Amino acid sequence: MENLLSIITFMPLAAALILAVVSRSGSEAADRNAKWLALTATSVTFLVSLFLLAGFDANDTGMQFVEDRDWIMGLHYKLGVDGISILFVLLTTFLMPLTIASAWHVESRVKEYMIAFLVLETLMIGVFVALDLVLFYLFFEAGLIPMFLIIGIWGGKDRIYASFKFFLYTFLGSVLMLVAMVAMYMMAGTTDIVQLMAFQFPHDDLPYLRYLLPGGVQTLLFLAFFASFAVKMPMWPVHTWLPDAHVQAPTAGSVVLAAVLLKMGGYGFLRFSLPMFPIGSEVMTGFVFTLSAIAIIYTSLVALAQADMKKLIAYSSVAHMGYVTMGIFTANQQGVDGAIFQMLSHGFISGALFLCVGVIYDRMHTREIDAYGGLVNRMPAYALVFMFFTMANVGLPGTSGFIGEFLTLIGIFQVNTWVALFATSGVILSAAYALWLYRRVVLGELIKESLKTITDMSLREKAIFAPLVAMTLLLGIYPSLVTGLIGPSVANLVQNYHAELNAAAALAGN
Repeated sequence: MENLLSIITFMPLAAALILAVVSRSGSEAADRNAKWLALTATSVTFLVSLFLLAGFDANDTGMQFVEDRDWIMGLHYKLGVDGISILFVLLTTFLMPLTIASAWHVESRVKEYMIAFLVLETLMIGVFVALDLVLFYLFFEAGLIPMFLIIGIWGGKDRIYASFKFFLYTFLGSVLMLVAMVAMYMMAGTTDIVQLMAFQFPHDDLPYLRYLLPGGVQTLLFLAFFASFAVKMPMWPVHTWLPDAHVQAPTAGSVVLAAVLLKMGGYGFLRFSLPMFPIGSEVMTGFVFTLSAIAIIYTSLVALAQADMKKLIAYSSVAHMGYVTMGIFTANQQGVDGAIFQMLSHGFISGALFLCVGVIYDRMHTREIDAYGGLVNRMPAYALVFMFFTMANVGLPGTSGFIGEFLTLIGIFQVNTWVALFATSGVILSAAYALWLYRRVVLGELIKESLKTITDMSLREKAIFAPLVAMTLLLGIYPSLVTGLIGPSVANLVQNYHAELNAAAALAGN
């Protein structure tokens, strides 16, 4: 289908414009219509995105469904997907209808709320399909605006502080990336991402850099992009914005933030850092491994000390993203496969865990762990769903969480056994905080008076969880659905990475 990527990308934005122009606001009927329009638009976008999967050739390691048009000032409007990016597009379109459905109870500024999420979907998809530096940067940065508004307007009591912290951290981190993009254009004469991946950026070409910074210009460029992607992941120690943002964001905002927005950092490493700056990536691998290992252990321990359910799950996300960065920079097939699988799996599992918190928050209006206990007596269906995703988050075999962690650990073991040892300890710690949370909230006697009239999940809530349960089980039992799709593209990425390292080593030897 011609222009398929443009249709998928901008369909939610078109719905947002219709909603802004046509729909009235304030009345109950208008609010209900806004919700149904947003749900319909996101659902149709997901259905259309399935055509990508149907027409995708996994054995073709190049870009597919490419759209390339002249834009402005010599820049190009260029879109495309490969085996790495297509699944992130599908993850986004799959989760957005569930996110909209989870926000059905929203009563304040409903039209604006739905518009914010529709615009955000367009910008998130745009990040994964953009094949021009300028276009990528516009989508990447513009996504901050709707999420800033979602947290700042519909968030909790400290929403202003959290929204500004989120915005400033992620925006300032991207300033260096913009500088690096300008430098890349000056060196390569193009902003085309495909051409830049094939371009050999200089390394060790400036004498004073050889002594100050191994890898020279490539390492400088790597660090500039790293500043942006590390904040977006987020990596330790620039992770502190995430718990605040999650705690203050509405449930739907937390789902999108954890399931999709964090993945932009990992995608950036795969799209830019490894293929464009292999020398810089190699130089900084030890540094990334160290930060990742600290993130896995430290944030897991911090999660154990939390009294707020959302904050605990937020720290859990930082720990799981530590596996992702570790897997990416192993630069081998198992590690990178595991990192991508972990990102997709985390999208389903963390999104579901935040929805689990939202279910009881909607009833009790508190996220304090001590406010609960014995919910299994009143909410058996909820207890079952919460247990399933708790086990998946721990990495129980048979769930998608196990596959991602297992592949990542195999990849890192081939590169550094000490780092693998520290990373493996995170599996034990994740079981500790996840089971501790479940025990305190769900099990035990129902002794609190306020909980004795709490109701179990509604049909709508069960319908939201059903696809997430299905995907978590499906990918856990049949992981080749993902690995078969990403395998050739990852193999090509790893092969080109090591080929350039070997060429640089041979050049240095001469």
